[in-house]
Amino acid sequence: MVQAVATKTARKTASKTAVRKAAAPKVPAPKTAELARATLTLSSKNYSSWSLRGWLLARFAGLEFDEVVVPPDDASARRELLLLAPSILVPCLTHEGAKSWNVMAIAYYLDEVFPQAALLPTDRAARAHCRSVCGEMNSGFANLRSALPMNLKARHKVFKIWAGAQPDIDRVVEIWRECLAAYGGPYLFGETRTMADAMFAPVVTRFLTYGVKLDAACTFYTQTVMAMPEMKEWVSAAQREPEEIEELDMEF
Repeated sequence: MVQAVATKTARKTASKTAVRKAAAPKVPAPKTAELARATLTLSSKNYSSWSLRGWLLARFAGLEFDEVVVPPDDASARRELLLLAPSILVPCLTHEGAKSWNVMAIAYYLDEVFPQAALLPTDRAARAHCRSVCGEMNSGFANLRSALPMNLKARHKVFKIWAGAQPDIDRVVEIWRECLAAYGGPYLFGETRTMADAMFAPVVTRFLTYGVKLDAACTFYTQTVMAMPEMKEWVSAAQREPEEIEELDMEF
């Protein structure tokens, strides 16, 4: 009997406590400090192929970001442009506490954060193919980079290609032909721009700068890339850059 009364009293107490909790005003959660806007550190828009790649990736992903431009007299940036640095640290993307400074790291990060941008194809085999050609571009083609440095302001009607660079050019053309044939164009992996188009866009500009002869399919691809609004914006900004790097302004 005593136990039953105690139990009944406990239930009433718990019920009253629950009513008081339900009636208590809700305290709004403290507002989280607004996250800082993303930043992308860039080097010269005229000469820096890596900066172009990172910038295109961010734009393809739809990321809103502020540009942080490294001064032209910065020693580290100059070494990177002249291929004298041990590693490439520009571009560097800072977004919501994460920092990525390798172009492939930026590409994969953006693909994770913005999957709707389809920086990689949806098909499993096509994704593997895309990753492979992007990785090849990221780590290879040293002779092409040395012999045909990016320079958007220059146009060489007659340019003798160093024999060591020709195999690199041939390999790029082979990649383009395979992709365009397999996925139908107009971009390398079909109708949607992927990280592969960002990776190869600077090569498109090199081929135009140095008058590299291409077949009809590859020529159409270069036209497609250069017609992108993002490329037009980048080239326009590059043309307005006042600084010049003598070592990269070759005369032939």
